[in-house]
Amino acid sequence: MKLLTLLIAGAALPLTSAAPASTAIVKDASADRDASVAATLAQSSKDIYPAKCPENVNGFNYTYPSTLWFYNLTSTVQGSSEVLEMAFMDLLPPNYNPRNAEPQTILLLHGKNFCGPTWYAAATPLQKAGYRVILPEQLGFCKSTKPTQYSFNLTSLATNTHNLVKALGITKPPIVIGHSLGGMLASRYALTYPEFTKSLMLVSPIGLEDWKQLGVPDRSFDLLTGDEKSTTYASLRGYEQATYYPGAEWTEDFDKWVVMLTKVYEGDQKEKFWADQAHVVEMVLGQPTIHEYNKIKPKTLLVVGEKDNTAIGKVWSPPEVQAKLGHYAVLGRQAQAAIPDATLVSFPYLGHAPQIQEPEMFNRLLASWVKTGGRTLESLKLNATIIR
Repeated sequence: MKLLTLLIAGAALPLTSAAPASTAIVKDASADRDASVAATLAQSSKDIYPAKCPENVNGFNYTYPSTLWFYNLTSTVQGSSEVLEMAFMDLLPPNYNPRNAEPQTILLLHGKNFCGPTWYAAATPLQKAGYRVILPEQLGFCKSTKPTQYSFNLTSLATNTHNLVKALGITKPPIVIGHSLGGMLASRYALTYPEFTKSLMLVSPIGLEDWKQLGVPDRSFDLLTGDEKSTTYASLRGYEQATYYPGAEWTEDFDKWVVMLTKVYEGDQKEKFWADQAHVVEMVLGQPTIHEYNKIKPKTLLVVGEKDNTAIGKVWSPPEVQAKLGHYAVLGRQAQAAIPDATLVSFPYLGHAPQIQEPEMFNRLLASWVKTGGRTLESLKLNATIIR
């Protein structure tokens, strides 16, 4: 194992207030050009179509920065009596022509408290660099259907994502990148479709420990739904301040995503959303992926912030259990050792959302990974520990 620590003077200091950013996302002028090309591609599948009411759809009234599309996966879910639509954005590279060689596709998978737009600042540089970037939203989240009878499990969500990729006519294995719950899902995708995953990047993934095995007690579905129902802007901000950005001054760049998420919790399908999110918590508690990390085949990059303390169920666990959970400085190293071909980049000063807390640094790291598979990480001069 190779251990390398790179430091930049002053880089470990907590973030200071940044210039205020608008909470609204300005629609990229290239989005409509992308949409016209994507519309041509969509003709090959009746199950791909643009959203008719993209601002307020499936209980989420929020304007997206690029054209919103739906993948109708109803026919792939056996016995479904509901129409199931998976929302996504599809960013095509400049001068894209479907008759030319297929570009490399990158999948960006969101976390539980995130939606597709939270990846947009990372997605657009990749698009400009020549990649096709797809930002799917899982069932029960954001602008996707809020089902009432769906059985939530990681394998089915991975399958839905894979079926979307195939429906779009993509034949080259994508680079799969996931954050938080999206990281847990990305690992399940790689385990389920190892031959259709070019490489894997797990950003602050949850599931690096088995919470139930460590003593997190069971919690009834009614209580879990009540937890979701009681979620407010204030509770979300307090949680994210302590977990996503510990030690950092709160900024508009952080706040806009809390405002966005609050709109789902208060939307016109909020009861469905609360129930779906309760099922999601049941799913992650009962389906840990850490025990299968030794089976992950694609080359993998783990990115963690050592101030991250995310642990599902920690809040309702007894103190002696709480003390054992969410130590990412240790969990990242354990996960890197478990995955056969993995590199860890561990930041001592970051929390659960490095792509939001330090977007410029993260985008340099991301560009290095997708272009060279991590061969140039050392040259980035990161304030991080790198373990190969």
